[in-house]
Amino acid sequence: MVVEEITEGVKNISVAGDAAASGGGAGGEGQKRGGGGSSNRIQVSNTKKPLFFYVNLAKRYMQQHGDVELSALGMAIATVVTVAEILKNNGFAVEKKIRTSTVEINDESRGRPFQKAKIEIALGKSDKFDELMAAAAEERGEVEDDEEQA
Repeated sequence: MVVEEITEGVKNISVAGDAAASGGGAGGEGQKRGGGGSSNRIQVSNTKKPLFFYVNLAKRYMQQHGDVELSALGMAIATVVTVAEILKNNGFAVEKKIRTSTVEINDESRGRPFQKAKIEIALGKSDKFDELMAAAAEERGEVEDDEEQA
């Protein structure tokens, strides 16, 4: 039941290049990368949104743009890896590139900068992506028809 609500929420999200690029503070989901590429970046947090929000958002990005880049820092890395594995294991995505690095974070409470792990996973549409998305949409349509008849 919760997954359906999340799916509905993601279905209603519109991804517009200008709005995402100008929407900007650090940590926002769905920021468009400033490098001019067609990839879209989803900055994942392990506290803000449920796991399947990111899975469905990544599907939406791939549907609209053909690829997606998942990015996370620190403890959210496990969430990004899980999202990427769900998409790959269910046949929606193929892995293009994985980058790991460390970034320096300035923390005023500690009085000094510290290093934090970062991961970026680039995924592209699989050959079966459109077929799987069509089947999922058809299945949702059948479920809605059954509910109307009941």
